[in-house]
Amino acid sequence: MTAETDSTSTDTAPTGGSAPAPEAGAVSEAGAVPEGGAAPAPAAAEPEKRKRGRPKGSTARTTRVVELTLTVSGTADGEWQAELKRGTTWLARALPVSAGAVQKAAAELHAEIAGPIEEIIGEARAAREAKVAELEAQLEQAKKALAELD
Repeated sequence: MTAETDSTSTDTAPTGGSAPAPEAGAVSEAGAVPEGGAAPAPAAAEPEKRKRGRPKGSTARTTRVVELTLTVSGTADGEWQAELKRGTTWLARALPVSAGAVQKAAAELHAEIAGPIEEIIGEARAAREAKVAELEAQLEQAKKALAELD
């Protein structure tokens, strides 16, 4: 007794699960036409994979943005004040702020902000030190004048 084999063959190439098996007559990569004679669909005709998330034109809620405007201003004498605004509504106006607090806040925010503010505060400090030295000299002169009167 001899075993007979079936003369028809089946395609045993893995399909990868997402691509359909070649149709009868589809042209293989080497250009040969398998049994049946039909040509395959172009690669661009493959179905698009579904993207994750919401579609671009979605009407879903977006993240709510809260916009606050903080204005910090200072004088050459080193006096600082802060103002806070939400939209067009003032939440705080002309609040006195210490130079040290401004310097700390600027350092916490960003180095590019902290640098110029430290420079301005340094200039104000130097001006104040010069004023203190001038007042001390005036005080010494006043004390000498008072001592001469005694």
